[in-house]
Amino acid sequence: MNIKATKKPRENLTQKVIGQLKAQIDSGKLNVGDKLPTEQQLISQLGVSRTVIREAVASLKAAGLLQPKHGVGVFVTAPEKSTQKLNLLLQNSKTISDTIEALELRAAVEVEAAGLAAIRCSPAQEAEIFDRYYAFKDKKNAHEHTETQDFDFHVAIAKATNNQHYVEFLTLLGNKIIPRARIQEEAGIEPVADIDLRLDDEHKEIVEAIADRDPERARQAMRNHLNGGAKRYKALARLIQRKQMTQKSQ
Repeated sequence: MNIKATKKPRENLTQKVIGQLKAQIDSGKLNVGDKLPTEQQLISQLGVSRTVIREAVASLKAAGLLQPKHGVGVFVTAPEKSTQKLNLLLQNSKTISDTIEALELRAAVEVEAAGLAAIRCSPAQEAEIFDRYYAFKDKKNAHEHTETQDFDFHVAIAKATNNQHYVEFLTLLGNKIIPRARIQEEAGIEPVADIDLRLDDEHKEIVEAIADRDPERARQAMRNHLNGGAKRYKALARLIQRKQMTQKSQ
């Protein structure tokens, strides 16, 4: 299938709303035991769509910061409980080995997500995947960091499974699961020029398989993409090791 141009994507608002709600909880504006404002009140307060509110609330539920009570509403729970329960998932990846392990975890989830997206996605969800694909391409062509757009692309595929747990999984991890720019900067390594070109090609394979409603090809394309990511981080680790050895010998 030939990929056709489409409109630019909206800004990723879900992470922004998650941050705003977390800030209200951290500041005490929303205390433990308080009832969260209604969906309509949050829409008016934050100026976003119902879909964005639902995705943000789902993520905070998964993180243990919000708890629904059937027939009553959604209530704030103790933040420290979520930290204890989900410490592994909420930590930033501090080393390349952490990132590679996160890729293994993601592969266990996202390979199947790509297959389900190829089977289940609606026209609107397919359009969002294309939007995110082109947002990444635009940043790549502008020679700007692409981590946020890369993450948004994967979340769009998770949404297209029509299984909210896939969205909650990725949203909980956040875009820290794609830390290549930070790792390169901290190590003093120049960005590898063709990484975004390779990522763009891999994204294209995934998009085309989903658009063609070919679940097996979509799964394989996602598997190749995430395996390729692990190989790239291993190569980056070797670059860093070589640089450290050179510095020690000087």
